[in-house]
Amino acid sequence: MRQDRALEPGGRAIARARVIVRGRVQGVGFRASAEHEARRRTLVGWVRNRSDDSVELECQGRSSDVDALIDWCRRGPTSARVIGLDVSWQPTIEGETAFAIRRSS
Repeated sequence: MRQDRALEPGGRAIARARVIVRGRVQGVGFRASAEHEARRRTLVGWVRNRSDDSVELECQGRSSDVDALIDWCRRGPTSARVIGLDVSWQPTIEGETAFAIRRSS
């Protein structure tokens, strides 16, 4: 797994990932649960439903926290049934201050 990483003040590695989650992931609280998990890990970014019934998110923060959220996405909330995950590493973005649910695409 390749990660594009940047360094934040203090020398800690930060990363940004885009994740597409496939399976039974809409209508089961996936977005709200992902938002909770991301905020718990002090990540910034967003999550939204996609028109193909998948969920997409981008998250940024400490590399270990990004990895932990990706691992959580492999399971999702208890009512979800994840059957696939696509992860791509993105350049970090400055200026984001929170993790939020976005409107569907």
